[in-house]
Amino acid sequence: MEEKYKLVYRQLEAMVSMEQDPIANMANVAALLHETFGWWWTGFYRVDGESLVLGPFQGPVACTRLPYGRGVCGTAWERRETIVVPDVEQFPGHIACSSLSRSEIVVPIFKDDDVVGVLDIDSKDLSAFDQTDAFWLEKIVSLL
Repeated sequence: MEEKYKLVYRQLEAMVSMEQDPIANMANVAALLHETFGWWWTGFYRVDGESLVLGPFQGPVACTRLPYGRGVCGTAWERRETIVVPDVEQFPGHIACSSLSRSEIVVPIFKDDDVVGVLDIDSKDLSAFDQTDAFWLEKIVSLL
């Protein structure tokens, strides 16, 4: 897994360095991560006032807006930290955009010390994410 992340990081580092548009970069990050790791849903939500609005993603149709402090995404935004959820049914206030999602990781994206969005990844498997994923995904979103 570590080697896959190293390769993906190098690819994204090169890709992102050649493009200034944040939406284009998010689209390529979501596509490469989704393709490489085969997760159920891989995408971004961007801060828009007091909610997160759906950004570029790969996977099935998703929730369009998520409130601050609610669900895994809103909680990661509020806490300003990565959240790894081994079983979404055990997360208080989980917002189920898909009943097939079983585990999740959400990584906040910072710009000038403000959270400007989150990377949200869902898996159909329980306990699909760990601290290795958190480390590398935090490193990847720092490229944005």
